[in-house]
Amino acid sequence: MPRATWDDLPASVRERVERTLGAPVAEHRSYPGGYSPGTADRVVAANGAVAFVKAVHPEHNPHTPALHRAELRVMRSLPPGLPVPTLLDGFESDGWVVLVLEHVDGAHPAQPWRRDEFLAVVDAVLDLADRLTPSPLELGSAVDELRDGWQGWARCSANPLPDLDPWLADRLPGLNDRARRSLDAMVGDTLLHLDLRADNLLIRSAEGPIAERVVLIDWPWAVTGARWLDAALLTAEVAAQDDDASRAVADEALERIAARCGVPLDTLVDAVVGLLGYLVWNSRQPDPPGIPTLRAFQRRLADGVTTWLRLSGSEAAASRSGSTSA
Repeated sequence: MPRATWDDLPASVRERVERTLGAPVAEHRSYPGGYSPGTADRVVAANGAVAFVKAVHPEHNPHTPALHRAELRVMRSLPPGLPVPTLLDGFESDGWVVLVLEHVDGAHPAQPWRRDEFLAVVDAVLDLADRLTPSPLELGSAVDELRDGWQGWARCSANPLPDLDPWLADRLPGLNDRARRSLDAMVGDTLLHLDLRADNLLIRSAEGPIAERVVLIDWPWAVTGARWLDAALLTAEVAAQDDDASRAVADEALERIAARCGVPLDTLVDAVVGLLGYLVWNSRQPDPPGIPTLRAFQRRLADGVTTWLRLSGSEAAASRSGSTSA
């Protein structure tokens, strides 16, 4: 199913957006990226007002409306002055859940990741974590949100995958130990995004240091947890880029996060191992309704992170954690 656009929205939704902007919408452009089947449109009103409109209906995917509602609750409650888009309006109409947000004049980080941008984004994410500690919102915990997903290695053990990388298959007990250990370590009182990827980040088109221009978008998975968790999990993206330079950037970023947050490097790698188990298992599952590209994305990420883990010093740590094969 192709992504819905502004023209697919019912009149009641379009009219409410136009009232928010103060004039009829004269131009609109759909953004094709991301993994939501709902609309993602830049709209320009006749008076020059610009906004980003995201809306979804249960027909696109039965689970996505709940995510939009969750994001709306977060966006309504975040304190001002954070590097997030301003919420202009949020509502439900004719089954649609709609967010009208500030349109950020900027672009996603360059892909593949560049060292300077990635490290600047890591710094920005940690800066935001400092500002969101303690969490200003009452939210669920990262542990509760990730506990089921972090069972990926246990599921691989109980239900062997015929195409599982042999290097991983030989280390399943140790990998599962690391994933379980990471759940205990991620307890904390920082408000976290929990779904950071390049497509959930923007860098404003302005002068100044990159770290001061980073904007975090798409907040439906927000939880509370350890202040290092968002930054650590984001390193999976650069680790998955299939070249030695990118893998070195992932190592550098993890060392920076560990030093700044005062946690052992192994603690951060444990979290990435938990994420890898989630990716390995879920990438073999059927595509969710309306999101046909998700499993392929997860498979590419899993393959790249596996290579990074195999080539890094973390192999020895995985073996020490209970693997029966070195």
